[in-house]
Amino acid sequence: MKKLRGIPVSKGLVIGRVALIEHDLSFRIPRSSVDQANAPAELERFELARRAAIADLDALHEQATGEMGEQAAKIFLFHIGALNDPSILKPIREKISTDHSSAEYATSSTLRDLAERFANHPDSTFQSKVDDLRDLAHRLLTKLSGATTLDPTRLNENSIIVAHDLTPTQTAGFDRDKVMGFVTDLGGRTSHTAIVAGALSLPAVVGLSDITSRVRDGQTIIVDGTRGTVILDPDPETIETYARAIERAREAKLELHELAQLPAVTTDGVEIELLGNIEFADEIEHILDEGGKGVGLYRTEFLYLTREVPPTEEDHYESYKKCVEMLDGRELTIRTIDLGADKYTQLQEAIPERNPFLGLRSIRYSLKNQKMFRTQLRAILRASAHGPIKIMFPLVTNIAEFRSGKYFLREEMEELAEQGVPFDESIKVGMMVEVPAAALMSHAFAREVDFFSVGTNDLVQYTLAVDRTNERVASLYTPIHPAVLRLVRDVSRAANRREIPVSCCGESAADPAFAALLIGLGVRTLSVTASSLPLVKRAIRGLSAARCERLAKKAISFDSESEASSYVLNRLKKIVPEAFDGRPVG
Repeated sequence: MKKLRGIPVSKGLVIGRVALIEHDLSFRIPRSSVDQANAPAELERFELARRAAIADLDALHEQATGEMGEQAAKIFLFHIGALNDPSILKPIREKISTDHSSAEYATSSTLRDLAERFANHPDSTFQSKVDDLRDLAHRLLTKLSGATTLDPTRLNENSIIVAHDLTPTQTAGFDRDKVMGFVTDLGGRTSHTAIVAGALSLPAVVGLSDITSRVRDGQTIIVDGTRGTVILDPDPETIETYARAIERAREAKLELHELAQLPAVTTDGVEIELLGNIEFADEIEHILDEGGKGVGLYRTEFLYLTREVPPTEEDHYESYKKCVEMLDGRELTIRTIDLGADKYTQLQEAIPERNPFLGLRSIRYSLKNQKMFRTQLRAILRASAHGPIKIMFPLVTNIAEFRSGKYFLREEMEELAEQGVPFDESIKVGMMVEVPAAALMSHAFAREVDFFSVGTNDLVQYTLAVDRTNERVASLYTPIHPAVLRLVRDVSRAANRREIPVSCCGESAADPAFAALLIGLGVRTLSVTASSLPLVKRAIRGLSAARCERLAKKAISFDSESEASSYVLNRLKKIVPEAFDGRPVG
């Protein structure tokens, strides 16, 4: 039996069998040839691989449509179309039949050349397809080599995926009737893949470095996505222990669900607004079912990350309108796209940025790509005619960025008004506080914005100089750091002086211990994943705001995050023991 520690990114406990996914095949295959007499057989081998790939994609599309909605499932349609596109298939077949190239080389070289042309094309529509072409190459080369991939036909009902790394697309495509969870060598706590796993309530542990070299297909594995523990070949006693824990968790979940419709009010009568974070409109039903009062963060970049082409204005509008209708008058806060530090955009660049997390991302990316930004703003405004919407700009670092964003918004308002298109003329516009500069200048921003939302994912990263997706420094990434807490306190004070709302929508708010500190720092709105809502509500209902204030004041006074974390968790376990399970804070 081997016990490993990784980064917990999606809560839950499962026992299953390993389904090993081999490392991605290289996009570059060495030139190789076949005898002229064998060219027809090589063509047939390519055709078999192509048909098998299409069959996989058909199954994935059907499954994704049922689980995540028709919009998210569209990601697979471009791939199916490309595998039937003569402009792609003809050069591959010619290289095999005329040049006598191997099927692998013909596939690799053709799609590589096409991807490079698309990457250098001035039209963003072509640029956006580069990642799709790479995915196609990988899928076809996998079929040609016989390597294992996410083939739904080979998965058992209790499969746990083990892979070097996974993309959001792959994660969204899992057959939830068979896949119980996943673990990876790479990955970070707040990567897009981790966010998708959380949205799907799929237990996951990442950043295990070499898990793929330690496992074999069919091996028994236990994954604890709450504590970040992975156990290989557990003995019977361990399996029994964890099986009992799974049953207790199931019972606790049922008990927590009973809290769903009770108010989130502290013992001294302070009401806390609990909202949900979403990537897809279909998640709203789950949020409302778990007691959320609306959506505090709609991550709209997933409209790009899960599609084969950039979304049109109508695509944006229909997505936002669907959310508004599902919420039926409840709050919807839409964050404008947070792209720039991801594979999607970097693969489109002829020269990728050396450090994209400190580069052209979020509001900077939107202001640079004005046509795309205006398209989204116009769609949001149109959707605001159907119900309450708030707009939130991400990663604002200076006043000029916020003013520029509002300038484009006003221009789109004027154009819609001239065209007689209805929209909410008093729509609220706020900003995410995700960098120390914004927190330190929050008193100035408070004169301009309608609301603040603290994004702890990036605020922790930029305050502590810790890459939030780097498994090597994961232990240093913690929101319970006196420096981070002081910045949150400053933002809350600035908001309260101007009497504007302040919320927290980072993943850390889902931790009941950090939620208690946020309440103590003056935050009265928390936005978390749907699955985290009941546990956070239970903690709120067992605490007083006055006690949370004393707790936060003491935590800020410590010299280190370890002292602060230890103090906070020990105190809270005594006050509300049922809401805390001994996990390290943060």
